[in-house]
Amino acid sequence: MQKVIKSSLLADDTEKILRNIRYDKLFVLTDANTHRHCLPLLSEVPQTGEAKEIMIPADDANKTIGTLSTVWEQLTREGATRHSLLINLGGGMVTDLGGFAAATFKRGIRYINIPTTLLGAVDAAVGGKTGINFGGYKNEIGSFYPADFVLISSDFFRTLSPEALLSGYAEMIKHALIHSATDLEKLLTFSLNPPDYGQLNEMVFRSVGIKRQIVEKDPYEQDIRKALNLGHTTAHAFESHALATGKPVPHGFAVAWGLIVELYLSHRICHFRKEKLLKTVRFIREQYGAFPVSCDDYEQLYAIALHDKKNRGGVINFTLLSEIGNVQIDQTAGKELFFEALDFYRDSVGL
Repeated sequence: MQKVIKSSLLADDTEKILRNIRYDKLFVLTDANTHRHCLPLLSEVPQTGEAKEIMIPADDANKTIGTLSTVWEQLTREGATRHSLLINLGGGMVTDLGGFAAATFKRGIRYINIPTTLLGAVDAAVGGKTGINFGGYKNEIGSFYPADFVLISSDFFRTLSPEALLSGYAEMIKHALIHSATDLEKLLTFSLNPPDYGQLNEMVFRSVGIKRQIVEKDPYEQDIRKALNLGHTTAHAFESHALATGKPVPHGFAVAWGLIVELYLSHRICHFRKEKLLKTVRFIREQYGAFPVSCDDYEQLYAIALHDKKNRGGVINFTLLSEIGNVQIDQTAGKELFFEALDFYRDSVGL
């Protein structure tokens, strides 16, 4: 069972965790940003004095098999064994790739996630999904392989840009949509400029708790865990399209835009109420702006969505809502309705 710890003393809590795990060698995976800004926060942890750092390039464009291969190579060169331990210190890209490296190196070594972004804390670091991008598709190769511990510290949130905060906040909105109107109302009325970080940390832990409840019931995404895919079929299409054009977008922003499309499909297919749709859409438009797509992009977006690994039988599978907190999994939409939803998205964000 994955243990998630809300940390107020990062170095002390990391030391306690490491004392409770038996390992022969310790490795810390960072990217260029977390090497500079986050690794120094662990300098007071006695065990990290012996750790070997593996640093990879930052950004999702580097979540590739080439980067993964360099991690394997460094683990091998430094004599890592099946009894070694890996700490992933970074955002979703680091925890996704590092988790997959841990899952596959010598058929699996133990690892800890210390997410350094809001998005990483509420999404990638928790739940056991690991992976890399491949062939132009998001998270195409991966495995279910949970970390032993996830350590969430609000110390990192204070250093994030407004864009990075918003990226994580979109996943929190998704969790609220699949859980309760009360949670959603708190998020839509919370001030992010600037945020109350103490209150934000409590909201983050609430959001993580919603995800954990679902993951524990369905760790391998056979049933109810599909609820967590709300907004993501379209989001991954937007992200893959953006990567192909050489202009990648933050995952959370793509999720926010994907929520507009899939809440519209929820309205059309599952009778999700229009006024609730519009309230969330208004917040997303004001906070996240627009991802520029035109009618000329619809066919490519549809083709990418058709390739999504959640699909079966050559049709696009969506997670939709009939009401806030009432999830309808395995819903399908044809090309015409998907295009109609993209039209609604473009109208909603002013394109």
